[in-house]
Amino acid sequence: MSDAAQPTAAEVRAAAEAVKAALDRHLTAVERRSGEDDPAVYEAFNQLAVAAEQYDELLYDRYDEVTPFEIPGGDDSLPPYTGPDEPHALSVLIRRDYAVVEPQRLLAQAGRVADLDAGPDADSEAASGAGSSVHAALGVLFGEFEPDEIASRHKEFGLDEGDATLWVVAADEPAELGEWLESPFEEADPQSVVCRFDVSSVFDDEDLDDDSDDSDGPDDPGEADGATGADDVDAFLADADR
Repeated sequence: MSDAAQPTAAEVRAAAEAVKAALDRHLTAVERRSGEDDPAVYEAFNQLAVAAEQYDELLYDRYDEVTPFEIPGGDDSLPPYTGPDEPHALSVLIRRDYAVVEPQRLLAQAGRVADLDAGPDADSEAASGAGSSVHAALGVLFGEFEPDEIASRHKEFGLDEGDATLWVVAADEPAELGEWLESPFEEADPQSVVCRFDVSSVFDDEDLDDDSDDSDGPDDPGEADGATGADDVDAFLADADR
């Protein structure tokens, strides 16, 4: 940052005073709250968050120092909830990312599963196709095991965990059966999310870049589009043989 763009010492001091004033307003709102969901407390909390974030930025820009404060629900949080007050239905959207770090382990596990499913009288060449292609192996494993089991045993399958997120989305009425199967995730409304749980190694990184932003919502917050049931394993094996 250039010297011309740096905040002055007076601006940093003013930001610190704003934090002190916001703390006083927040404490006063808490002391006078009328219940757990008092809007005055919510507003005071947001004002304190804004003041603390502004002070932190100015302090860093001027002195290259940071505060120990971490305010939940900053710019990367969900927008204000506008869904139904008493939802009669909900959707659980899940995304888990993995890296294939040991392809041979993945292929071996898929081949073992395919051999067991095929039985002793099956065509051994077709069954072994699951162990010759990563694409086919992924189809076999995600067709055989539940996503939660894949998550708990990912190292056995040669996978390394990436980021993960879970959204609970409220709705007035449940969707019709089969209604959203062609595009299951494109209509997820962040303003209808009741709660959200994110898992990422970046949360443990003290040097996390402030520009990182994964609040746009999961492009595919569930099982991979290519993941199929056990009945479709033969199709993957056939693709692998081509």
